[in-house]
Amino acid sequence: MSSPLAPTRPTRLSLAVRDSATMLRRNLLHVRRYPSLTLNLLLTPVMLLLLFVYIFGDVMSAGIGGGGGGRSEYLAYLVPGILMLTIGGTTIGSAVSVAMDMNEGIIARFRTMAIHRGSVLIGHVVGSVLQCVMSVLLVGAVAVAIGFRSTDATALEWLAAVGLLALVSLALTWIAVGMGLSSPNAEAASNNALPLMVLPLLSSAFVPVDAMPGWFRPIAEYQPFTPAIETLRGLLLGTEIGHNGWLAVAWCVGLAALGYAWSTSLFNRDPK
Repeated sequence: MSSPLAPTRPTRLSLAVRDSATMLRRNLLHVRRYPSLTLNLLLTPVMLLLLFVYIFGDVMSAGIGGGGGGRSEYLAYLVPGILMLTIGGTTIGSAVSVAMDMNEGIIARFRTMAIHRGSVLIGHVVGSVLQCVMSVLLVGAVAVAIGFRSTDATALEWLAAVGLLALVSLALTWIAVGMGLSSPNAEAASNNALPLMVLPLLSSAFVPVDAMPGWFRPIAEYQPFTPAIETLRGLLLGTEIGHNGWLAVAWCVGLAALGYAWSTSLFNRDPK
């Protein structure tokens, strides 16, 4: 009979959690030591926020709710789209980071080590989601500093808004990881992931879909960012959400599943 003081053997789940936590810590340390990429990706949404509010705000507000609120009304309309744009831009850094690991042979080395195989990708994904949350908080702080307020949102609506932002971050991160794994180098990964930042520009982030030309309207309406932005507006500003809520969740779940299947397939593929 074994002694009650004998050490217990770690389970497969505990090993996976331990190795994933190690990989997460590695990725966060990498971000801290090389912050220039994250700062460059953050600069674009902040600059767009300031540009559209202070340069175009009075003009753009003319088509938003009758134009009675001026710049402040357009700021309220703009912020949810800018937050989604921030997530799209931050996940580009994930694609670049994964491509760098592949190009430098780090992932090939991890494959030969006695670690949980999926921990490498999990570390990248969780680290990216945390970066997205921090980026959204920083851009949101800039928005609050220049006058954005959400006085009508309840605590439950705020919680749902945070959950939606995290879900979008998770879905786009898995797509970005797949792009990084399939790219030959960091530059190609950055170019391949560019649609994650371009699509928000082609959504309802800056102007309502109804105000767009008829030929362009389907492009803006039937893409993942528009329902997510409209849902976030409804949660923070009290506008009508309609069918956008379940569409946003469906897009996120579908993209996350697609990105997960794509990424794990590329990662488990035998190196040439």
